[in-house]
Amino acid sequence: MSYQFIMPKQIFYGQGALEQAAPAIAGCGGKALIVTDPVMVKLGNVEIVTKMLEQTGVGYAVYEGVTGEPTDKMVEAGLDMWKQEQCDFLIAVGGGSPIDTMKAIGVVAIKGGSINDWYGKEINGALPPMAAIPTTSGTGSEATQFTIITNTREDIKMLLKGKTLMPDIAVDDPRFTMTAPPAITAATGLDALCHAAEAYTSRKAQPMTDTLAVSAVKRIFRYLPECFSHGDNADARAQMSLAALEAGISFNNASVTVIHGMSRPIGALFHVPHGVSNAMLLSACFEYVYREAADRFADLGRAIGAAGAEESDEKAAEKFIQACRELCISCGIPTLEEYGIDREVFMESIPKMTKDAIASGSPANTRKELSQEDITTIYKALWS
Repeated sequence: MSYQFIMPKQIFYGQGALEQAAPAIAGCGGKALIVTDPVMVKLGNVEIVTKMLEQTGVGYAVYEGVTGEPTDKMVEAGLDMWKQEQCDFLIAVGGGSPIDTMKAIGVVAIKGGSINDWYGKEINGALPPMAAIPTTSGTGSEATQFTIITNTREDIKMLLKGKTLMPDIAVDDPRFTMTAPPAITAATGLDALCHAAEAYTSRKAQPMTDTLAVSAVKRIFRYLPECFSHGDNADARAQMSLAALEAGISFNNASVTVIHGMSRPIGALFHVPHGVSNAMLLSACFEYVYREAADRFADLGRAIGAAGAEESDEKAAEKFIQACRELCISCGIPTLEEYGIDREVFMESIPKMTKDAIASGSPANTRKELSQEDITTIYKALWS
């Protein structure tokens, strides 16, 4: 059997990665549109990048309109600035939202129309050069061919795909993650855990993704609690930055499964941040599907030291899921009720969420065959 494996053209990671990447970024064009959010501007992360551009003689404009998880409206506003400022390449500075917005701006800058036109279609053809500089350790968007944009008219989180969405340059410099507060650190770190664990247990897993996925899971269990409790630990931050990159490359090639498919509708309808909704679903989803891939979940349980080699696959798998549950609790992930979601409204929304989850395609990558009834059962179990 043969496989395909794709990743960014250039990856720079570790302490000082931005300085190492500066010549490559400067070679992307004459004027960059920096896609970011107001918090990154306030914290000074954008200034670090603009100073680098000034030193290399590259012009720039800053679009800081990514004020939440990305929507078609944010993409339209970014496109307007792209045109007004006559930019010729893109840089994202921030978490998954600015990076995903950057990718979508790149699409409409070349293709025209609305980003909504691409739902359910493969995006292809050349886009402007793109450099992604993540400030959280979780989304892995700097190393994927995906972007998630909310269609505000339909209340759908669109998973858009195309190899051309892969950034040309990924810069994983842990200095940018030092400013992430505990709640963001937890949500994005658990998002990365879902990426890695889903990739390893996906129908599309392959030897190269397996290696990276297991490595990411081990790093996350070891270093996420430290980053959550002691955010100034530079070594732990560097390890989590690398874990998120590994996880991103893994799921970019092996895909995600049921968690992500069910998470997007919760985010779209109830405005729960992506990493939080993933974490809310993590143990419930894995508990429902693990028996059809017990050996795979068992590998992860043994890799993190939750289970021993002498234990059966089913027992080791159960111990991995329990470890995931405990990690979510220790990182302060709320339940749906604790988050403030009305139970009755949630239950009434299950038919639409189930339909949207199945339509995303992600649940089909799960090794257990999942029907609409199965997805409905898992949603209802979140209130058990």
